[in-house]
Amino acid sequence: MRVIAIGDIHGGLKALIQVLNKVGVKDEDTLIFVGDYVDGWGESAQVIQFLIALSQNINCVFIKGNHDVWCEDWLRENKVNPTWYMHGGKETMESYEGFSKEMKTEHLNFFENMPLYYIDDEQRLFIHAGFTSMHGVTKEVFKASFYFDRTLWEMALTMDNRIRKDSEFYPNRLKHYKEIYIGHTPTIHFKSEVPMNAINVWNIDTGAAFTGKLSAIDINSKEIFQSDALPSLYPNEKGRNKN
Repeated sequence: MRVIAIGDIHGGLKALIQVLNKVGVKDEDTLIFVGDYVDGWGESAQVIQFLIALSQNINCVFIKGNHDVWCEDWLRENKVNPTWYMHGGKETMESYEGFSKEMKTEHLNFFENMPLYYIDDEQRLFIHAGFTSMHGVTKEVFKASFYFDRTLWEMALTMDNRIRKDSEFYPNRLKHYKEIYIGHTPTIHFKSEVPMNAINVWNIDTGAAFTGKLSAIDINSKEIFQSDALPSLYPNEKGRNKN
């Protein structure tokens, strides 16, 4: 059985289908998505509809990202968060044109049932952004850190790989988990088009919302699967490349 972790999709259904085809998903596989399914390219609602159907046949774990929180709030209350609107919310709202009230309710339930993190039986953590508690995710006081924090990734990037896990200088929050898989902070900001590894943290958001590709990784073999760059799949759209 393979376990495949998949990065931030941001409304790129075409990229998602490409990646899943390259993975060659089998019935016994587990797919773990690290969040941000919406906001960016023009098929956010369609991504959610596709994932709901996919989960009927394949074992899937859907982690909640910050953009999913915003979309969930809109579906529940019909209130538009100005920050969300400027960062992909407008495109997501437009993608829901033609969706019935019943379908929107189904999507709301999908968002509401998403966990904020997942820990497998090998003590591997999957989370959208990060956490700040030195005692691990179960002791996190500020739950929004799970989908907004960037300090976990910044800390991992600055660490010396020669520091052993039993060293007093090794950060306590990293000691709790064999590996940590995150999205949220695009690797293209660090001039990498592929998932990046720092200490025991794997960042699999390769900038699909912007100019990058959607990525998936087999967490056991570390084989990487990628779509085409999203602008080439949506040539008449800008995604979140507003400038």
